[in-house]
Amino acid sequence: MKTVYGPEDWGGDPARDLGPPGEFPFTRGPYPNMYTARLWTMRQYAGFGTAQDTNRRFRQLLDAGQMGLSTAFDLPTQMGYDSDHPMAEGEVGRVGVAIDTVDDLAELFREIPLDRVSTSMTINATAATLLAMYIVAGEEQGVHRAKLTGTVQNDVLKEYIARGTYIYPAQPSLRLVADIFRFVTDESMSFNPISISGYHMREAGATAVQEVGFTLANALEYARVAVAAGLEVDSFGPRLSFFFASHNDLFEETAKFRAARRLWARLVRERFGAGDSAARMRFHTQTGGVTLQAQQPLNNVVRVTLQALAAVLGGTQSLHTNGYDEALALPTAESATLALRTQQVLGYESGVPQVVDPLAGSYYVESLTDQIESGARALVAEVDALGGAARAIERGFFQDAIARSAYELQKAQESGERVVVGVNRFTDDSPPVSIAKPDFSALESQQRAKLVETRRRRDPIAVKSALADVRAAAAGTDQLMPPIITAVRARASLGEISDTLRAVWGTYRPA
Repeated sequence: MKTVYGPEDWGGDPARDLGPPGEFPFTRGPYPNMYTARLWTMRQYAGFGTAQDTNRRFRQLLDAGQMGLSTAFDLPTQMGYDSDHPMAEGEVGRVGVAIDTVDDLAELFREIPLDRVSTSMTINATAATLLAMYIVAGEEQGVHRAKLTGTVQNDVLKEYIARGTYIYPAQPSLRLVADIFRFVTDESMSFNPISISGYHMREAGATAVQEVGFTLANALEYARVAVAAGLEVDSFGPRLSFFFASHNDLFEETAKFRAARRLWARLVRERFGAGDSAARMRFHTQTGGVTLQAQQPLNNVVRVTLQALAAVLGGTQSLHTNGYDEALALPTAESATLALRTQQVLGYESGVPQVVDPLAGSYYVESLTDQIESGARALVAEVDALGGAARAIERGFFQDAIARSAYELQKAQESGERVVVGVNRFTDDSPPVSIAKPDFSALESQQRAKLVETRRRRDPIAVKSALADVRAAAAGTDQLMPPIITAVRARASLGEISDTLRAVWGTYRPA
């Protein structure tokens, strides 16, 4: 990094490398008017305990001016276990909301009209089942699936790389991803069938360049699988969405978003002949959870504000801002509201949204954008040489690279080379903050009792028949979404559907 940047530091062609906002290669934003026409969606992530608990938080956030919902699910839900499974013991409702049947999902969105709110669901291995539940909950609310809007994360590759909530081996998992693509396309749903996520890799220790390169390598794998399944890139491509982290280096993060947008546009056109709609990257951003510190937690308010500003300067389509207390516990209602207010101050008071891509033409930012794009493209080429993302995962390429980066970052922090205010410099003797936690054992008992009642009331013959159809589709080549929807409608549980697929496909075990 230089201390001064000038004209000699950027040799790009403005017409080729920047272009107007809303035009290929979309460096300056996916839409011509960006926030001058419509602000980003303020979509706060929430989920804990039971559906009833999270519904209260959702309605508080909507009353405070939130524009869209983003749902966190507990680990049993993410891993395909019902709340009464032995593997779920002690984990029910702890890091997200517990969902066992469609009745839970209906309670989660009670008094929230699904045709008027956009919902993002952070769910991957069990994404098909949660999407099916959302469709059935909509039906029972009187909302046709074509009127539902939102995103299902459905990015299983990054689970193998960085997060770990996978269930099935890679090939059947990719088939399930492609089936969701096909279903959303065939049903003309206004729903993003995937959110290809760099966020979790960044949280695991990836650099900004790795976050872009590895995310786009995964995206190319999904596109290849979908095209091999007979889908046209211009049919599913416009509904692909992405998900990135925003960390503390304001200019690097801003440049990262611009580079990611440009590189994706170029790659998907070079490899698949994509038109502008499929090449136009749209992404959600979440501020960096791993950057939050338990020491002097109010400092996190400043960190989150910087990170949110970088996301806005980089042209994000939606944004979650973390609560300052998330290094200590689930965010309180007060800290979640303050996080939302941070976005609202940026949106309505800062003046930043009044100009599209205001940092365009900065010698420093354009140089950084080029560097990140070049480095990320080189990583994509390395993944290609290994046979694509799925093969690279099997060989541990992503995992090893991220582990090395995480180690270097930790060394820099522990040596003091990288300053963390309140942690390795400017410390004090203030006592740790204590935050009340829910009674998770009581929540678990309550959730298990609800599941028992649902099983008592449902038609066991209908459930058995529906699960047999899911099993037959998994063993054959039929589309999986229709039988999963039927099973959900019959009140088959998430665990029962997941166990049916496990019985056919087995489970993934890392080498």
